Amino acid sequence: MPDGDPGLPDETSPRPASSPPAVETIARQLRIHGKVQGVWYRGSATVEATRLGLAGWVRNRGDGTVEALAIGPPAAVEAFIAWAHRGPSNARVSRVEVFEAALEQLADFEQRPTL
Repeated sequence: MPDGDPGLPDETSPRPASSPPAVETIARQLRIHGKVQGVWYRGSATVEATRLGLAGWVRNRGDGTVEALAIGPPAAVEAFIAWAHRGPSNARVSRVEVFEAALEQLADFEQRPTL
């Protein structure tokens, strides 16, 4: 019998399993303006988002912009937004609009057809 209060567990008592803390997930929609088509922006965005562990998608739009949806932990989404302001080396980003978006159940990050 352990020393001290008999109602307290000793060091050999099993401890209840604790679940890991829930990771916050956010979604942001981006609209990227400038010279962002024909410069491998979508391919580069897919590589960067995958590196950051994000889900979502990226696509060209008929008006010459690129649109993206980034889903993941806040720090990773913010890192992607920072990258979007630069883009690949041949891009000339003039402006990035960022909007809150609804969470979608996506397994990975993909390129989508032009809208």
